[in-house]
Amino acid sequence: MTKEITAEILKNMPENEYMVIDIRDESAFEYGHIKNSVNIPQKDIFSAELPKDKKIIICCKNGIISREVAERLCEKEFDAYNLTGGYVEWLGIKMKDRNITEDVEKSLRKKFKKSIWCRFTKAINEYKLINPDDKIAVCISGGKDSMLMAKLFQELKRHDKFPFEVKFLVMNPGYSPENLDIIKKNAESMSIPINIFESNIFESVFNIEKNPCYICARMRRGYLYNKAKELGCNKIALGHHFDDVIETILMGMLYGGQVQTMMPKLHSTNFEGMELIRPLYLIRESDIKHWRDYNDLHFIQCACRFTENCTTCEPDGRSVSKRLEIKNLIAELKKINPQVEKNIFRSVENVNLNTIIAYKDNNGIHNFLDKYDFEE
Repeated sequence: MTKEITAEILKNMPENEYMVIDIRDESAFEYGHIKNSVNIPQKDIFSAELPKDKKIIICCKNGIISREVAERLCEKEFDAYNLTGGYVEWLGIKMKDRNITEDVEKSLRKKFKKSIWCRFTKAINEYKLINPDDKIAVCISGGKDSMLMAKLFQELKRHDKFPFEVKFLVMNPGYSPENLDIIKKNAESMSIPINIFESNIFESVFNIEKNPCYICARMRRGYLYNKAKELGCNKIALGHHFDDVIETILMGMLYGGQVQTMMPKLHSTNFEGMELIRPLYLIRESDIKHWRDYNDLHFIQCACRFTENCTTCEPDGRSVSKRLEIKNLIAELKKINPQVEKNIFRSVENVNLNTIIAYKDNNGIHNFLDKYDFEE
């Protein structure tokens, strides 16, 4: 029989008596984890050197996969316990009755003024993301990026340099009650007045085998546009950051055979008069993580129903997605050239059409041979 331990009991245990091992993949662990826990993915746990003089607490997302792992470790004579409810339950307890609004806002005005606030305002000014009298739906998924974006918009409103309105929009596509509760608690603890609306997207894509995440993302954006327009908004704001942009550039080149980027703003093709803006466009993910950890904030990586019983956020069980492969590639390149991220970004700002074999636009494909003989 598996030995269980609750997050409440763990909270009151002396730290020298136990070791928390998080068996989720590296990406999920990096997104958020229990303080002082160690990340040993499930595939490596049984070959790892583990202490026999401490209680070993096994943690996964919901306490399901970890139960079997703890049981097998007990069979190997380790004093192993399953963390009941996993990281999600621990997170819910940690966030209970918490109010950190003042500290979070102070950090944006002082410690992160240069790395986050100034880059936020630079993107707004450089790409003309906000105009007077705009009404913007700030779309919150519940992760670190969208929650930071919400706080930045609140700060921008306080400056009151020009009139605009914001609505903080949370779509519930079918989250479990525990995951939705974490989103609500994070918003409440930071004084973000969210507007939650329901959809049945998870139900719609649950039985789709090919590219369910792509279809889900497309459907979610459509629902967000529709709700935003219903609320009288003319723009939706998404929380994509600088790293998302450069990763998209490389993914297009290496996996898609094309040069393209994630634009700072777009006109909607299906919702007339609506625009999509990305105000975190110039903010580094490392700075967002620093802000998160500095304020002791915790978020769930993925609240998708596909991953309820998984240790990873990938619906097909793979521990490494193509985006993570690109992220790791950039990290390796950065060791050789610290400017590699800036150079990738600048590459799509400095395109010389005279040295391009072919390019395409709304009028079709243009080849360098089309005007080659006329330029002799």
